[in-house]
Amino acid sequence: MPTKSPTPERQNTRVELIMLVLASLACVTVLTATLASGRRYLEEGGLPGGTWILAALVAVGGIGTIYLLYETITTMRRQARRAQDEARELRRALAAAEALMKAEPQVLMHWEQGRGTSLVTNTLTGVPGLPTNNAEIMRFNFWLDQKSTAALKSALDSLLSEGRAFNLILKTAAGGHVEADGRAAGARAVLRFKDVAGYKRDLSVILDQHMRLARDVRSGRALLSALPHPAWLHDASGRLTWVNSAYVKAVDAETETEVVEGQIELLESRQRKAVARVLKTGQTFKERIPLVIGSERKTHEVTVLPLGDATAGAAIDVGAIETAKGELDRQVAAYDRTLDKVATAVAIFNAEQKLTFFNAAYLKLWRLDADWLNTSPGDGALLDRLRELGRLPEVVNYREWKSKVLKVYKEEAEHEDWWHLPDGRVVHIMAAQRPDGGVTYLYKDETERLALESNYNALINVQTETLNSLKEGVAVFGTDGRLRLHNSAFASIWKLSPQQLNESPHIDELIKFTHVLYGETSTWTEISRAVTSFEEREPLEGQMVRPDSSVIDYAVTPLPDGGTLLTFVDVTDSKRYERALIERNEALVTADKLKNQFIGHISYELRTPLTNIIGFSELLANPIFGALTPRQREYLDDIAFSSKTLLAIIDDILDLATIDAGGLELKLEAVDVRAVIDQAINGVRERAARARLTLDIAIGDDALTFTADEYRVRQVLYNLLSNAVGFSKPEGVIHLSCWREDNGMVFAVEDQGVGIPKEQQRRIFERFESRSQGSKHRGAGLGLSIVKSLVDLHGGDMMLDSEPGRGTKVTVRFPDRGAQQDQNAPPSTDAVRVARN
Repeated sequence: MPTKSPTPERQNTRVELIMLVLASLACVTVLTATLASGRRYLEEGGLPGGTWILAALVAVGGIGTIYLLYETITTMRRQARRAQDEARELRRALAAAEALMKAEPQVLMHWEQGRGTSLVTNTLTGVPGLPTNNAEIMRFNFWLDQKSTAALKSALDSLLSEGRAFNLILKTAAGGHVEADGRAAGARAVLRFKDVAGYKRDLSVILDQHMRLARDVRSGRALLSALPHPAWLHDASGRLTWVNSAYVKAVDAETETEVVEGQIELLESRQRKAVARVLKTGQTFKERIPLVIGSERKTHEVTVLPLGDATAGAAIDVGAIETAKGELDRQVAAYDRTLDKVATAVAIFNAEQKLTFFNAAYLKLWRLDADWLNTSPGDGALLDRLRELGRLPEVVNYREWKSKVLKVYKEEAEHEDWWHLPDGRVVHIMAAQRPDGGVTYLYKDETERLALESNYNALINVQTETLNSLKEGVAVFGTDGRLRLHNSAFASIWKLSPQQLNESPHIDELIKFTHVLYGETSTWTEISRAVTSFEEREPLEGQMVRPDSSVIDYAVTPLPDGGTLLTFVDVTDSKRYERALIERNEALVTADKLKNQFIGHISYELRTPLTNIIGFSELLANPIFGALTPRQREYLDDIAFSSKTLLAIIDDILDLATIDAGGLELKLEAVDVRAVIDQAINGVRERAARARLTLDIAIGDDALTFTADEYRVRQVLYNLLSNAVGFSKPEGVIHLSCWREDNGMVFAVEDQGVGIPKEQQRRIFERFESRSQGSKHRGAGLGLSIVKSLVDLHGGDMMLDSEPGRGTKVTVRFPDRGAQQDQNAPPSTDAVRVARN
């Protein structure tokens, strides 16, 4: 079983007994200690008599103390019982008071000086707007309306400062009512809120209505008095009861009282009768009539309406409105004329969705009947007519599409759509709601623009693809110096990221980006000046050698639109190849010079002993030195022939060396055609006879003379005839022709020999190119090379026409007036033309 707690009386008794025991123990302890001390002294020699008396007094004092303590405790216990009885009575009284306060629905607050405000009880419920939270009830402005809050605050200030009691009916913010009662008692104050019941509630409602009506009347009269237009009130008998300030001023009076007492009417008698006739029917009179205001007669819109047994009237000056309306009509007409000239189709509908305006562009776009449009058809009817004519987009659900289009009349947001018409046109629709509830439509035919835009985009794509396919880096800058266009090669050459290029950087910003790859400030400054300059717009070219040994060619070209084209080409490989070719060419030129020097030196060295051999062979053939046997004569002829052949080869080599060195000078003079031909034929006549060949010579009548080096012309003809003799078959014919053509002398040598294959015809003019082609001819391969070089020196040309098995024809042409080109220039292989069969 649970242990019961001891009552407060038992606890007090227990404490008193414990204290009494402790005090007794203390006295016994003191007495015992005193007796023990006395016995010890007796055993040691005795105590004086006074000491014993003192010990006895101490023991008696202790007993007295214990008695006094017991009496004190008994007295305190009687007082505690009385206090407990009083506390029980007070608690019973407090419980009764609380029961009485809570029994009545109320909110009770208590003020006490030095302790502030406290909420005693809150049992009031069912009042609209009254908080249930105790903390919110203390905040009066939180749940009372503004006027009640001000009244309660003023009453509380008087209660707390002067002790003035009050009783108020307050209105909550939610429309409920409470009765507030304040009382003061000394330094204390009490505030009680109770629900309003019975007649008090009815009275509070009546007071609210009265205050509201009074406020409305005051505000209405103040508003009417502030109006700049005359306003008045008549009673049931037709007398003026109130006028505003504008009325007083309109009738030239001084005060409102003067007007009311004098019954000064603004309307004339005839006008008042017209108003009375309308009011008798119970309708409101509203009409524009002229009134004399001051010294001017102006049109006013007079409105008089019945108010039970009274009437109220007002006169508004509409003269300015009429003027403004006329001006507005003129502006609207001018606006309509302007819209009628614009290329964009415009249609305006009113709030009833009726067509009120359309321009010529609208009529042209939709090809509708103008007379029918002037009947102001509805927006929906217009859509139906266009659908019948097949001039609306093809949709699956026309009803739903139509309702979506007409939704613009209900939404303030602008409507925008694209209509793809069956005839291929594309119309951009823009609709916006007007302030009057109507809608303005703009129809723009975008067919041509979209086609042009499509073509433009296609061209831009082609241009972009073309630029990106180029190996050259291309960058186009605008007049502001910012990048407008570039290709991928430009970004690759200068290692630029797409983010850097897509931000349209200025040329100076690009230079900062590329400064790492090429830091020559002077070059970049020159390029920047060329891009951003407005005065000196000259093309600029140059080359950059970057630290990584790459070589970049650049060019700056001004564009007609004020922009600038900047191109970069990585020519590193080309420069490397060019450098290698230059070095190779220099090596070849050096080797060729060494070769020519060697050949010339050897030729001169061979010419001297060869001349001796020829001289001694001719000397041995002279009969002066004795007759020779036939065999000796044969050997001697062979020596002479071979020596002369070798001498001719050496002379050809020397001539070529001289031509290559630019040291061969032509001795220009008049050349007799027949004489030079005879001299050339004499050189090959003996060989032709041995080969049983026939020489056919044909010279034109006009082929007489021309200007050239006679010795070199004879050398050319001799070499051509010698080749023809060498490659001709026995019993063959060699044709030598000469004629004048186009201010030049033409020689042609044609044989009937083995011919030259086409793949070898280009090489036969090269030096030391000798092919027998199946014949018995042997040579050094210098004849035709000499011919070509000499013809080039004369400024002429030559042509080869040959076919295997049919022979070869070589044609050379010498200009009439000698050499027309620099004689020191090396011969060109392009001077030879090969005839194509």
